[in-house]
Amino acid sequence: MPLVSIIVPCYNEQSTIPILLEAVCAQTIPNQDLEVIIADGLSTDNTRQVVAAFQQVHPDLAVRIVDNPKRIIPAALNCALKAARGKFIVRLDAHSAPAADYVERCLEGLRDGLGENVGGVWEIRPRGKGRMQRAIAIAASHPLGVGDARYRYTSQPGLVDTVPFGAFRRETFDRYGFFDENLLTNEDYEFNARLRQSGAKIWLDPRIRSTYFARNNLKELAQQYWRYGYWKWRMLRRYPRTLRWRQALPPAFVLGVIGLLAAALVWGPARLLLALGLAAYALALAAGSIPTAHKNGDLRLAIFIPVAIAVMHFSWGMGFLWSVVTGLLTTRKS
Repeated sequence: MPLVSIIVPCYNEQSTIPILLEAVCAQTIPNQDLEVIIADGLSTDNTRQVVAAFQQVHPDLAVRIVDNPKRIIPAALNCALKAARGKFIVRLDAHSAPAADYVERCLEGLRDGLGENVGGVWEIRPRGKGRMQRAIAIAASHPLGVGDARYRYTSQPGLVDTVPFGAFRRETFDRYGFFDENLLTNEDYEFNARLRQSGAKIWLDPRIRSTYFARNNLKELAQQYWRYGYWKWRMLRRYPRTLRWRQALPPAFVLGVIGLLAAALVWGPARLLLALGLAAYALALAAGSIPTAHKNGDLRLAIFIPVAIAVMHFSWGMGFLWSVVTGLLTTRKS
């Protein structure tokens, strides 16, 4: 029986799944103590063939694919959990790569009783070499883009609200249940909210590191953050006390912009207020992006980083507000 089951939701990840599997194969935990359960949403690319080719080269690492016909992440995680045989569960993504000591340090934290869920920090990398791809990766870990989400930048260990790729004892899921399949995203945050409401702890150790490959273009980034915002509101309806300032700012800002746009049609001063507000926003993004671009050795990134951050803010805010509106309309109809 494996000691650790690594569960991975996956759909059309032929380019990144071999990177993940190679990183798992390089763990300091022996391969015979590991198994990888890939819950595949019936991929239409060569993901399954890539996994099969990896298995031929690395027969010492147990890798299994289970079908996820619902094609949503929480269902994938639950399918993988049902198939998992390990005493410990580590959740990873198909577009991630854990450091070599990732599993070992997660187990150390669990065994030391630091938390029922133990995780670490992301190092976000671009999927390509273009400036926009680099800017998207930088924006996804920039304080202007993600606020105080500690798992994206912190160097201090401690208790947190959530971690991106958690590690758990198997009995945690027996006690608290599986991931909520009514949420198409935010399923990690919701599960962690359930843990914390029950008195359980979420522990972040910055020595636990993984690489996460960011979205490839602005369209994918906008779709990702729209989903985050939309499902965040659905989750907050159940756990309103989990709202953080970083999550409230984008919808508040977008609502202000929409309000001023509407007011500008009938009230002249609203146009000036809108222009001043957007100018201040652009200056803040530029001021935050120039030092980061300089640090990355390419000042031209200062043009692209604000664009990526703005896409994140507006997509998240619009998704959140749309979720509020559709939620209220559904409530009225019922």
